[in-house]
Amino acid sequence: MIKVQLEDFDVGEEYQRLRERTSAGAIVFFVGLVRDMNLDQQVKGLQLEHYPGMTEVQLEKIVVEAKTRWPIQDASIVHRVGDLDVSDQIVFVGVNSAHREASFEACHFIMDYLKTKATFWKKERTLGGDVWLDARESDLKAKDKW
Repeated sequence: MIKVQLEDFDVGEEYQRLRERTSAGAIVFFVGLVRDMNLDQQVKGLQLEHYPGMTEVQLEKIVVEAKTRWPIQDASIVHRVGDLDVSDQIVFVGVNSAHREASFEACHFIMDYLKTKATFWKKERTLGGDVWLDARESDLKAKDKW
């Protein structure tokens, strides 16, 4: 399931949806939050924009790629857009599989690819003004390890 939305999400509901498969022996998920500090700047919030339709297709391709690499049963990505404040949830990535190793690796892969392959524009609201964010070198290196 792929969702890009303004609204917050309920981690418990996303977990329960992944839990519906009785053949799943493992569920791994990641939740990203807006932190209050980035690049030595105090962050007040974050604005996320996307290209509707294209971003969802990119996310679906990432999940399909994960399914070719690991024997996962299902995967969910929920990504928020709009104005977010410090501590708000940004993204949920969840994966289920028969065994934990596939779920751990696929979840990590999906998150690393999402950071560099999915089209989201991020602007931080800092005490020094608004700043558009580029992809980080560390995110590109994380993707390349797969």
